[in-house]
Amino acid sequence: IDMKSKIVPAIVISLCLCKTIFADGLIIIPQPGPLPTAFPLEVVYHHVDVKINGNVAETSVDQEFYNPTDYLLEGYYIFPIPKDAVIKNFSMIINGKETAAELLDAVKARRLYEDIVRQVRDPALLEYTNQGLFKVRVFPIEPRSSKKISIGYREILDSDNGMFEYIYPLNTEKFSAKSLKNVSINVSLKTNNDIKNIYSPTHIVDVVQKDNKDALISFEEEDIKPDTDFKLFYSTNNDDVGLSLLSYKEPGEEGYFFLTASPSFIVDSSSVDSKNITFVIDISGSMAGDKLKQAKRALTYCINNLNPGDGFDIIEFSTEAYSLFNNLERPDDLNIKKAAKFIEDMRAAGGTNIEQALEMAVKEKGRAGKAHLIVFITDGKPTIGETNDEALIKTVEEANREGKRIFTFGIGTEINTHLLDKITELTRAARAYISPDEDIELKISSFYDKVQSPVLTDLSLDVSSRIKIFKTYPKDLPDLFRGSSITVFGRYSGDGPASVTLSGYLKGAKKTDTVETEFTGDNDEYDFIPPIWASRRIGYLLDQIRLNGEQKEIIDEITELAREHGIVTPYTSYLIMEDEDYRIRQKGLARGFSTLPQLEELKVQSQAIYGYMKEKSGDKSIIASEELQGLNTATNFTETKQGSGKINYKDENGIPQNLSKLVKNIFGRAVYQNGKFWVDSGLQNQKNKNEKRIQFNSDEYFQLLKKKPETSQFLALGKNVRFYFEDTFYEIYE
Repeated sequence: IDMKSKIVPAIVISLCLCKTIFADGLIIIPQPGPLPTAFPLEVVYHHVDVKINGNVAETSVDQEFYNPTDYLLEGYYIFPIPKDAVIKNFSMIINGKETAAELLDAVKARRLYEDIVRQVRDPALLEYTNQGLFKVRVFPIEPRSSKKISIGYREILDSDNGMFEYIYPLNTEKFSAKSLKNVSINVSLKTNNDIKNIYSPTHIVDVVQKDNKDALISFEEEDIKPDTDFKLFYSTNNDDVGLSLLSYKEPGEEGYFFLTASPSFIVDSSSVDSKNITFVIDISGSMAGDKLKQAKRALTYCINNLNPGDGFDIIEFSTEAYSLFNNLERPDDLNIKKAAKFIEDMRAAGGTNIEQALEMAVKEKGRAGKAHLIVFITDGKPTIGETNDEALIKTVEEANREGKRIFTFGIGTEINTHLLDKITELTRAARAYISPDEDIELKISSFYDKVQSPVLTDLSLDVSSRIKIFKTYPKDLPDLFRGSSITVFGRYSGDGPASVTLSGYLKGAKKTDTVETEFTGDNDEYDFIPPIWASRRIGYLLDQIRLNGEQKEIIDEITELAREHGIVTPYTSYLIMEDEDYRIRQKGLARGFSTLPQLEELKVQSQAIYGYMKEKSGDKSIIASEELQGLNTATNFTETKQGSGKINYKDENGIPQNLSKLVKNIFGRAVYQNGKFWVDSGLQNQKNKNEKRIQFNSDEYFQLLKKKPETSQFLALGKNVRFYFEDTFYEIYE
């Protein structure tokens, strides 16, 4: 093929919030071509099927690549191998024909990457320095045609502190000229011991558990450009509650930990507690029509699915509050019939007496040692009795001596979010809002399914004395229910082996589950922990501002945490931009070290959304409540990006951008793309730095890569990067 038949694709690999270990299989056209700009092949679809038996994973991949050019191309399909992974039985089929792939060790792979960087002047592949790869020549790639590639491989999964990790390369954001029509990952997991914890920090997955040893995990999206590798963790044991803990720590700093606890999927009745539950429903005039009809159907579902040993009551309120039983009764046939008639007779009329309804609910006496849940459903603000927020909260606090948990459901937009949110915070419960176009019945019944069967209540976490844990989120542990799990993110000091014990109560008796683990934090695989912990901490602090007013110390902490960990939302971006703008004007920060662009339009936009936190009712108030709770309960990267769709803007070249897309995470800290430079957020905290300016693609550039291969993670970002590494400030420039 002559030179005119070749084209250079843009080989730009985005780092995800956690440091990726390897990338998708991709096709590289390594020689210069005739087109004025780089033009990558398009990835049409990406389908992955995984079968995990115990700790052996077999992965099958189908990809389709499309050549959108008028040129006949020749290239290489490469599949970088995860560091330290043992991959066996690697096979490849190109357009239906089995093809042999060449295995390059890490040294040969690095030479290939460096040669490509020198040729195409794109550093992206440097991210995979020190990793091997499979390589196969792909020719011909006909104009306006597709290539279907299938690969399969087998690997042994390692266990760390009882937690197995499976990673699949899904980072294709810059490899495709267009969004992928469809991306799917389906994992069939079968184990010898009971599956206890299934967790993905990178993607929102659907988990269907068939029994204690068999589960299906799936992820699927359409019209997207994936930018994060897929990570899946699972643990197995035959304990009543499975505990798993992972930790991450930078040298000389306090560490971060992640703990997850889950009971078996199927448990016998001896491992499930009964509960006390009071349903409190607003039947004021504003609930008339479909709202009340759906709420009544949801209540009917809940009472028909009570456990035999439960105690229950229903309280309706409008101008006054009325109780079905004036006590908690067992769900026998007679009481269920009474409840059904009580629900059927509900009619919407009158005002909203929240004070009387809540007082009546929290004063009901349940059986000692049983969790008492109150489900509070309303669509309005208090109009009868006490209407002042703080006075109502005080009333609930004084009456709720037994520590009942009040779960609130706000229907519509004319509700006092501050009141409902303060109630749930006070009682260590959760809040939910149901918009006018949502299904009330589905949302309430889905909640009830999750809390139907308590396994452990009044939980507490204890760690042996050599390790100190602090700033844990959730701040107060929720109860643990059958079919659910809890995830805890926190900070720790100290190092070494430790016993972690989760204590709680089942049927009035104290129960403990302990895991022997090690707080070492030396595994870069777990650098997903700091940003998710930061998201929870920031969500909690922002909620405190929203409900109790601003304090400078809290504002400063949120700003620093958000900048350091890359938690870029409309709320945090406003604080970061304000802080950096002020310090630039005061000569306390060099403009080249700022992380977010100083665009007035973007600042005004973020400030307006930050103002949502001051609203006590209406759409904006609900948005703020839901997004801050989303930050405070985040379990994966997607959930740390609350409200990111509202921080779009156009850069100086008129190109649409989104602030949350311009941040990556390397070695536990965020790096931002601001203009043509990538800027390490850590530079703002370093003083008296050694400085080195190195031109991209020069001999000195590759010498740095050879002497300090860890810098490849920064160098892979682009041709203009400012970063801090081992007491030196490096500036890479074109």
